[in-house]
Amino acid sequence: MKPVETGHHEVDLDAALSPELFQKIKAIQIRTQRVVNEVFAGEYESAFKGRGMEFEEVREYQPGDDIRHIDWNVTARMSAPFVKVHREERELTVMLLVDVSSSGAFGSGTKLKNEVAAEVAALLAYTAIKSNDRVGLIIFSDRIEHYIPPKKGRAHVWRVIRDILTFRPSRRATDLEGALEYMSKVTRRRAVAFIISDFLDEGFSDRLRVVSRRHDVTAVTIGDQREMEMPRIGILELEDAETGETILIDTYDKNVTDGFRLLSHDQRTNRNDFFRSAGAGEVAVRADDPDYVESLVRYFHSRERRR
Repeated sequence: MKPVETGHHEVDLDAALSPELFQKIKAIQIRTQRVVNEVFAGEYESAFKGRGMEFEEVREYQPGDDIRHIDWNVTARMSAPFVKVHREERELTVMLLVDVSSSGAFGSGTKLKNEVAAEVAALLAYTAIKSNDRVGLIIFSDRIEHYIPPKKGRAHVWRVIRDILTFRPSRRATDLEGALEYMSKVTRRRAVAFIISDFLDEGFSDRLRVVSRRHDVTAVTIGDQREMEMPRIGILELEDAETGETILIDTYDKNVTDGFRLLSHDQRTNRNDFFRSAGAGEVAVRADDPDYVESLVRYFHSRERRR
């Protein structure tokens, strides 16, 4: 790994990792490569490659050209049929927007939401690199915490995984609108964007609609079963990870547990409807589900069918 310069000294960031963290990153790298080779082969390219079409030229109509590509304005001026020629963009820019706010430090299974978010980001990064695409990273809370410009190569993916897993955010809350606005500023050309978050935020709807018109956006929502259904374990103290506010609830009270389940269902339904209306795709991933990869595969298949 190429060292980076800090002050007057060069520091190898990999050398600064603890043995435990290094092995954890290596394990994710190995698992991700295996999944990409065995499961994702061809799925990603079928779902995303070729969607971007870049205008190349206008030329005179030739027998066999698709009449749907006729440029009627030029045709009228030239008194002869002309068609628009587009070139398929084989190389995509993939942007990963990863939410590192404090609500990700939750999980009822063996992994926390932010750990699964890091694995999903690694999986998508390796898949894109295998298809010769460039990958960039935006880590955000309620501010932009870290940015890596899009590049290619396995060493670059290693850096993306390492930075996601080792990053310690300076803030607890979430600002999705700010993250989307920042991506719009640093990504001028059309990109495939994956927003990996639990989406526990408000006020980003207008910005998402604007970004989705320019870029191919997919929301990867990271959830957990315990956020959908409350266990019956008596008096429970709940703390909002981002605000620190706490409340006491009685989980033996059926009105409380039924109300929680209904509220969670309504929130998911409203979120699904909103993503659809904004022109963004959505794939739901649960941190307590060890087979979350299947959710991504099903989403890729659904995109391919729609194409």
